[in-house]
Amino acid sequence: MGGITEIIQGYLDQYGYPVLFFVVFVESFGVPAPGQTLLIAAALLAATGNLDLWIVLVITFVAAVSGDCIGWLLGHRGGRRLILRYGGWVGLNRHRFRRLRTHFNRHGEWFVTFARFIDFLRQINGLLAGSVRMPFLRFLIFNALGAALWVCIWGFAAYYVGQALEHWLDTFELIITWLFIAVMAGGLLFLLFRFARWLWGRYKRRGTPEHESP
Repeated sequence: MGGITEIIQGYLDQYGYPVLFFVVFVESFGVPAPGQTLLIAAALLAATGNLDLWIVLVITFVAAVSGDCIGWLLGHRGGRRLILRYGGWVGLNRHRFRRLRTHFNRHGEWFVTFARFIDFLRQINGLLAGSVRMPFLRFLIFNALGAALWVCIWGFAAYYVGQALEHWLDTFELIITWLFIAVMAGGLLFLLFRFARWLWGRYKRRGTPEHESP
């Protein structure tokens, strides 16, 4: 892993679960943060035994749901004015806001459930729901459903990929070890064979009588 992922893994190694909760939490109410990347990195670390997978999943779920609830509250209190003033931070201008609001009014439950799988929508999901006055209980139910799906799909996928990769690397290392032994043994046998041929040639030359010239 390179770049931002190495930095994220470094923070996870050092601070563990608190940084996972904080990043997913603030991302969920509009702050541009690598929450999904952090979830994947944490699940990969769980595959190596550095973190506990179930704690990673629960912490991420709680952070996602609570962060979206803060977003709903901000949207409910400030609504359109808040989004239009600060939406530019996440690329949400007036035109995009009107289009998203129209879709949200038509398909609010589906929007809340699956918005978490899309980077831009994951950050403004709660803000939009609050701004269109979606009832909080309905929002909470579908928000929790979306967060559970998001956490389980990315968490388990990264975890099992990490386990398979670790197993493959162990197998690859074993194959390389035996291949190295085979190459070394083959080289040694080749040298012994050449040395034996050289000795046999010298023995034949010594055992063959020289013919005198007439």
